[in-house]
Amino acid sequence: MAGNVSTLGRRTTRINHAVTEPLWVQLSLITVALVFLALFLVVPLVAVFKEAFSKGAEVYFASLVEPDAWHAIKLTLLAAAISVPLNVIFGVSAAWAITKFRFRGKQALITLIDLPFAVSPVVAGLIYVLLFGAQGWLGPWLADNDLKIIFAVPGIVLATIFVTFPFVARELIPLMEEQGTSYEEASLTLGASGWQTFWRVTIPSIKWGLLYGIILCNARAMGEFGAVSVVSGHIRGQTNTLPLHIEILYNEYQFAASFAAASILAGLALVTLVVKSLLEWQHTRDREKAARAAAQQS
Repeated sequence: MAGNVSTLGRRTTRINHAVTEPLWVQLSLITVALVFLALFLVVPLVAVFKEAFSKGAEVYFASLVEPDAWHAIKLTLLAAAISVPLNVIFGVSAAWAITKFRFRGKQALITLIDLPFAVSPVVAGLIYVLLFGAQGWLGPWLADNDLKIIFAVPGIVLATIFVTFPFVARELIPLMEEQGTSYEEASLTLGASGWQTFWRVTIPSIKWGLLYGIILCNARAMGEFGAVSVVSGHIRGQTNTLPLHIEILYNEYQFAASFAAASILAGLALVTLVVKSLLEWQHTRDREKAARAAAQQS
């Protein structure tokens, strides 16, 4: 037994030496990563906040409470508040169907979920214009019934949903595939109903992946520009979301106001990273606790 342990130890040592790079390689890679992050993340973020406060805090806050800016902020929040819950419902449903059932067209469904990653957001906006625009397929019917989608809030919401719906599903599908169906089958065998199994077994087991998906989906929804730009019409004070408002201010050479609005999106990005890191840390702690508890029981 001792000989086997010794042999195993020597093998582990050889493997560790085989996969460990020299110190200079490690330092070089770390330096490259830090320089890259500094140039393309830290410096731009610092520049945004520096320019936002370049004319003082009074001008900064005045730029944010100005009516057009305030309307853009509210519209951005509204689009996110509608699109994120709908994408959560779709993401959980799609992930559940793909990972728990066998059916024809499963691969086609997976491909369609990835479609917004492959299609330019501008093209997505043009698709909605083709469908719901005044000269679109449904345009005359919408006009006859006094319904407006393009150049209105519904079009903005639809475009936001389109570009963000893969995020929740794509976080959950690999996680649920890895977990399999054993827990759900055990729950059903013990007499739980389908809904009880879903809320008490499935949701707790995927809660971290679901939270990651929600965070990423919300960040993308609030920062979307291309698709929303096409369907909004850029009507100031009516259909401009925060990214569109920033573009207008910048084109009008109102740099302090544009960077003040941009600082909100930059702050959202930072909050997203912090929250995601905290969730990952908590997830790691929970897994370590579960592993220790399993080791103690064995």
